[in-house]
Amino acid sequence: MSRKYTGQCACGAVKFEFGTDPNFVADCHCMDCKRATGGEAATFFAVPQEDFTLTAGSPKAFHYIADSGKGLDRNFCGECGARLFSSNLESFPGLVFVTLGSLDRPELIEPGVEMFTRRRLKWAKPLDLPQFEGMPG
Repeated sequence: MSRKYTGQCACGAVKFEFGTDPNFVADCHCMDCKRATGGEAATFFAVPQEDFTLTAGSPKAFHYIADSGKGLDRNFCGECGARLFSSNLESFPGLVFVTLGSLDRPELIEPGVEMFTRRRLKWAKPLDLPQFEGMPG
């Protein structure tokens, strides 16, 4: 039986849970992720949409067209602005991509790949994981 994972925004107004153990966890170095997070990379993972449940609050969504030309909704807290997850991904229907930092216990999930490594900044050291210059597989 899988555990129940929980997460929330910085102020706690928006909360969520899911029970699926993620099988795709990535550190992404693409420009979309860098700009969306303000960091060198974004760590996120995919869970089935039917297993992802909001337990408090209603996030605001911003519809965005990625460099791939495909759309997605970036969901964030309207109170504190924390980005929580992406949904309605044209490239990955039926999945929600959750930001690792929004979990209450992020240490329970570890990245499995690094992707878009061709955009990794020179000072950022590669992790001991499979490396992909673009999207895996």
